[in-house]
Amino acid sequence: MSGDARAALGRAGEDWAARLLAEAGMVVVARNWRCAYGELDLVAEERAQDFANGGRMATWLVAVEVRIRRGTRFGTAQASVNATKQAKLRNVAAAYVQATGWQGPWRIDVVAIQLDSQGRLVETTHLRHAVTG
Repeated sequence: MSGDARAALGRAGEDWAARLLAEAGMVVVARNWRCAYGELDLVAEERAQDFANGGRMATWLVAVEVRIRRGTRFGTAQASVNATKQAKLRNVAAAYVQATGWQGPWRIDVVAIQLDSQGRLVETTHLRHAVTG
C-alpha cells in the first residue's frame, strides 16, 4: 500500500471513529493533536460516571487512538496497540491534559476498525479505558 493510500485509509478510519463516538453521545473536540511525544488521533468529551469520585457524573476527556487494519496478515487492528504504543499514548495524552489545563477525569480509548482484505468492514470495536497505568 502506498503512503498516499495508507494516509487516506487512516483519514477514513478517523472519520469512521468520529461518527461512532458521536453516535455514542461523545463530542469530538480535537483531531490530530500533536506534541513532541506524538499525536492523538481524536480527543473527545463524554458525560459519564466518575467512580473514583463516588460515581458522580462528570465530563471526561477521552484521548482516542484509532487503529484500522485491512486484512489480518500483520495482525488485527485491536492487537496493534502493543505495550510500546500504549506507553506512547500515555505520554501524549498526559501532555494534552497538561497543555490544556484539563482538571477533570480522563482516559484513553481505542477504536479498532477491522476490514477484510478487499477493504470491506468486518468489525468496529470501541474499547473504553483501553490504556491504563
